[in-house]
Parts: sequence; C-alpha cells; structure tokens
Amino acid sequence: MGTAQQFQSVAAEEKAYLAALEEELSYFFAQQKTILESISPESLPLLESIQQLSTGGKRLRALLAYWGNRSAGGDANSPEIIRCGAAIELFQSAALIHDDIIDRSDTRRGAPAVHRRFQAQHTQQNWRTDSETFGISSAIITGDLCLSWSEQMFNTIGEKAQGLSQGRAIFDLMRTEVMAGQYLDILGEVVNTEKNSAAITRSRNVLRFKSAKYSCEHPLVLGAALALSARVDEPAPLLQNLSQFGLPLGEAFQMRDDVLGVFGESAITGKPTGDDLREGKRTLLIALTQQKAEPALWEKLDSALGNQDLTETDIVELQNIIIDCGALASLEAEIEKIGQHVISSLEAMPIEETPRLALENIVARLLHRAS
Repeated sequence: MGTAQQFQSVAAEEKAYLAALEEELSYFFAQQKTILESISPESLPLLESIQQLSTGGKRLRALLAYWGNRSAGGDANSPEIIRCGAAIELFQSAALIHDDIIDRSDTRRGAPAVHRRFQAQHTQQNWRTDSETFGISSAIITGDLCLSWSEQMFNTIGEKAQGLSQGRAIFDLMRTEVMAGQYLDILGEVVNTEKNSAAITRSRNVLRFKSAKYSCEHPLVLGAALALSARVDEPAPLLQNLSQFGLPLGEAFQMRDDVLGVFGESAITGKPTGDDLREGKRTLLIALTQQKAEPALWEKLDSALGNQDLTETDIVELQNIIIDCGALASLEAEIEKIGQHVISSLEAMPIEETPRLALENIVARLLHRAS
C-alpha cells in the first residue's frame, strides 16, 4: 500500500503525461486542418467531429500504455510513448464512431453521436435526399479517416514501431482483433435461438477480443515493448507478465461496462439507462440470464432485446428479471474474483513501485466505477 505522497507523485506524473498527450493531439489536428482546408473548407466537419470526440474522456488506454512503458524502464518524457498514446486514442475514437453507427446510438459521452451530428447538419441546412443516410455515410467516412490518422500517428514513433518490432506486431494484432470482435458482437444479435453454452462462449469471445485485449492488455504490453525496443523473435518475460495482468483486467472492465449498459444511470454514463437492452446486446450478463432465469421470464427478456421502443417501465421489468434470477450477482462475483487475481499478479510483477502503485490505482478505478 503506497503512501499519500507516493500517490500524489503518481497523479502528478499522469497529469504531466496527459497534458503532453493533449498537446500532441492539438498539434496533429492543426496540421490536418491545414490539409483539409486546402482540399475544401467543406471537409472541416470531418475534423471537427473527430476533435470533439477525441477531447476529454478517461484516456484509459493511453495511460495503460504509459505505465506499461514506465514498468519497462521507459522515460517519463519520451515522445515515443506520447505519440503511442495519441495513436491509441485516435483508434479508440474511430472504433467509437463506427460502434455508435452499428448500435444505432444517439449519444456518446452525453453529446450527439457523430452520425447524429451529421444528420442534424443535413436537417438544419435543408439539404436534399435522406438526412439519416447522409449522417451514417458521413460518419463512416469520419471513422475511416480517424483510423488512417491513427496509423499515421503510430508511424511517427519511428523504428521501434516498424518492421519486426513487437510494437508494430501488437498494434496490428490489436486492430484486427477489435474488428473481428465487433463482427462477433453483431453476429450474436442476429443468430437464431441457440444453446446457452454457445451463447456464453460467443459473449466471452466478444468480451475478450472486442474490448478486453485492446482496452487493457495490448496498450500495456505495447508501451512496454516500445521501452524495451523488443523484437518479435526475442523473448521478453515482462511482456508476458503484463499480458497475464492486463487481459483479466480488461475482461473485468468490460463486465463492469456490461453491467452499466443495463443498470447505469444516464446522468453518469452519458447514455440512456438500459441502452444495451434497447440495442439488443447479447453480453455475458444476458447469457447468464438465459442460463439462470425461468424459461418464461427468459423468453420475455429475449423477445424484448433490441426493441428501441422499450419504456422506462419495460426496462425496470427486464432489469428485475436479470437481478432476481441471480445473473447480476453471478457476474459481480466473477468481477470480484478477477479483481483479486489481478492484484495478486500485480504484486508478483518485477516492476518499480511507482508504476505498480499507478496500476493498482487503475485497477480500483476500472472495477468500481459508475461510468
């Protein structure tokens, strides 16, 4: 357990890193604005949408990359880890833009989702054709542009992020896994009735590959790989240690996110309460409900999933099915068990005290959050 002074030191280091990250992104966006203006000022809403979405947020993935880097002896002021964090944040923004289209989400962090921003622009200007189609098309382009910028930013790291480096391999794998996980997610929403064992397997795969690995494991290991200048053909025990810590942390993080998607307060999460139910998300929480609920109650919940017109009363009724059958308690118990394992892994890791305390603090923030 660290002292108050040690935790203050961790907080100060994080603050300095995040300030440098914001400066890097601001400089990058200024460069892109010049390019887009030279093409046409009409293209600037693409930048504005990305900039608005990329400003603020928890910066979880960038912070994990930073502390992974510091765990491996990286310099706190290294421009490499600042650019790495910026690349990860741009990738995160691209994923959110596309995810909101897929999920038909109206809001993100309490503000209109990017496709809704473009839809509103179309309506306000009284343009021709369909405003929703314009909104979705424009947001797809915006997300693609953001993906391109993420790769561009990562390339500025230099040799440690190229060729046969571990950094390049991890960054590429992370992006492939997220896209595959996203597909498995939408597949789970459309397949016909299946055995509960298949539903649980798919939901765990979505949880792992769409979120857990890229939210926690890969940023940690990526940051450390850059500090070590690791190559893909060279063993690096610390990278394995960080992976064994980061993957279960990411899984528990997503489990908490799934709980908030059903039970979170909209004023805190920035999304309507029960939004995952309206979107028809087949999460592990829902698979556990299928396993534990009475058949008639499960059928009621199953038939309601994906109904955009669910009222607040409907949501409360569905929430009670999840609670009363014990699915919520079962998932909470799994989160708690994983949390204990994660802390044990961290305590056994051969790293300095400052990054250890920082990661300990992140674990607490991730597993006991309300948004």
